Amino acid sequence: MSLMMKSECERCDVPLPLTTSEARICSYECTFCAVCSRDLHDTCPNCGGELLPRPRRDHKLEVPPATPVPGE
Repeated sequence: MSLMMKSECERCDVPLPLTTSEARICSYECTFCAVCSRDLHDTCPNCGGELLPRPRRDHKLEVPPATPVPGE
């Protein structure tokens, strides 16, 4: 299962393309821009989790890579 890459900030609706380093997410994949994250003291207002930089995707694969099965 791949990370859900939301395309805009949940607070201010600023666009957050796959290639940006300005997106912040919590463990539930709530998504905010860097400015809103700073205003929220890097704490997700939805779940209380820590907001961290979201990994970037420089390109979109047609088929996501296979995920290894634990224990195999």
